[in-house]
Amino acid sequence: MASLKIIGSTETVDLPELGLSKVPAKIDTGAKTSVLHCKDFRVEKEGAKRYIYFRLQDDDKEYRFIVHREKKVKSSFGESEIRYIFITKILMFGREYAIKLSLRDRSSMKYPMLLGYNFLKGKFLVDVSKDNLSVNNA
Repeated sequence: MASLKIIGSTETVDLPELGLSKVPAKIDTGAKTSVLHCKDFRVEKEGAKRYIYFRLQDDDKEYRFIVHREKKVKSSFGESEIRYIFITKILMFGREYAIKLSLRDRSSMKYPMLLGYNFLKGKFLVDVSKDNLSVNNA
């Protein structure tokens, strides 16, 4: 088994396919799925596939990804909602990883991104006393 990288309770990550760099992310080992802040998105079926379309804050570009899957989850507020999962890339420690993301309005949260345990598992150990280890050790 490859050695696991140590990350802090918060990290700063890049999402190259979305043109985003230095995104503040909270590490949440209690959340299954990773989430990115987005207020406005839609899902459309095209043939046999479904696509998620969205714009990021202050960005005129519309992004389009194949919906990998959808799942019903309970939000941190106890409400059930459907989350659409798509796959993109994330850059940490100078290395690119595939990540499954869902979109949600996180404007009331401190961090625009949350990294959940499905992404962390098998790759990282979390040292909650530290922050931004992936930036400092890239």
